[in-house]
Amino acid sequence: MAEDYSKKEEQLQQRLEKLKALERELKEKEKAVRAKEKSLKEKDKAYIREKGMDTIRRHAEDFIAKREAPAVIPNDGKQTPMRGHPVFIAQHATATCCRGCIYKWHKMRPGKELSKVQQEYLVDVIMTWIEGEMKR
Repeated sequence: MAEDYSKKEEQLQQRLEKLKALERELKEKEKAVRAKEKSLKEKDKAYIREKGMDTIRRHAEDFIAKREAPAVIPNDGKQTPMRGHPVFIAQHATATCCRGCIYKWHKMRPGKELSKVQQEYLVDVIMTWIEGEMKR
């Protein structure tokens, strides 16, 4: 039992370390995204406050499951709009917008359905970015 707890704790620590490293790497991408004015606007923040972070997380989970997780995506590279929902903006800022970016930045190969763990990871990345934007 203690061994299982220790293993889970180690896995969580590794996941946190990966998220921190990814955050540093994405700063460069974020600069380019910001140059194109792809940060959350006040109306996006108001929408998030109105709906709540739990609802936004569910939206992110749904978008990832339907638009990014399938093994084959006919319109890959074009499936995530540049505006219309705060999660879409976050996806572009965090390179979770298409399987090409997901492969380049998160090392998840296209052509294979994303596992639940991989999907949770991508949602965590999106939500971490949104939380940071909400503090600005």
